[in-house]
Amino acid sequence: MNRENKKKKYEKGYYKTHPCKDSFTCKVCGRPVVSAGAGTDHRNHCPNCLSSLHVDIEPGDRESDCGGIMDPIAVWTRKNGEWAIIHRCRRCGKLSSNRIAADDNPMKLMSIAMKPLCLPPFPLERIEELTLLMGGDGTLSRK
Repeated sequence: MNRENKKKKYEKGYYKTHPCKDSFTCKVCGRPVVSAGAGTDHRNHCPNCLSSLHVDIEPGDRESDCGGIMDPIAVWTRKNGEWAIIHRCRRCGKLSSNRIAADDNPMKLMSIAMKPLCLPPFPLERIEELTLLMGGDGTLSRK
């Protein structure tokens, strides 16, 4: 890559309009990450552990000085049914949403999605009592 093209690559907002085909090594699990197989032009997280780096303020701008590790903390579905991962930066706490990629680890995605159900904010032993307090009879209907 000549000097002129390299300079263009690092101009403000370059990755907003150009595909990012760069490979990298995940800072969390140490695996090599390539853009091939992602099903997108913008690979921004590890397909194995789903971690990312805090490099953007706005998607694709590469203007964040933080550089902290972004942990996957939740998943959500967009209007069209597409899944996205919510990342939280370990260093500054910023939250961001990233589309899942075609080669993301399905077991890791499901474990993140199931975490709130497995660790509710109340003791499961008291669910019948809590349901009664809400006006229900606290039992499962059997028809």
